[in-house]
Amino acid sequence: MNDTERLKEALDYATRKHEGQCRIGGEPYITHPVAVEKIVKEWGGDTDARITALFHDLLEDTDAKEEEIETIGGPEVLQAVRLLTKKKGYDMAEYMSGIEGNAMAKLVKGADRLHNLQTAFCTDEKFKRKYIDETKKWYMDLAPGIADLVKRLEDSCKQS
Repeated sequence: MNDTERLKEALDYATRKHEGQCRIGGEPYITHPVAVEKIVKEWGGDTDARITALFHDLLEDTDAKEEEIETIGGPEVLQAVRLLTKKKGYDMAEYMSGIEGNAMAKLVKGADRLHNLQTAFCTDEKFKRKYIDETKKWYMDLAPGIADLVKRLEDSCKQS
């Protein structure tokens, strides 16, 4: 199977698994993994990184199975998706350590946080402040543009 076919199969699978889920702003949830995949592509991510972007929330938010993810994406994609999945009772320092030790997971997490920041302007002030604090503590160095978006989000809180 070529890269185009792999990406189409991954998109179809992620779309099925996220069906019926919505983002805070009301749009279909699949718009988020697709946006993260686009960022990863713009940053030069390969096909495995792009599939990881499409799959990054599957284990956490859907009934997707690890075996299905591995069948479509391969073992490296599954490993990165596992690292990106927050398990119940997780320790943030351990979670971030795992991500920072895997180049593909780190790339996808940076794109994920960047997209979440781009879309956080539609949330309430309490959510924005929590998101700003978490980003400053854990995610500032993951991707270009994060610091600027945090500042813009902070400014929007001050104006409310």
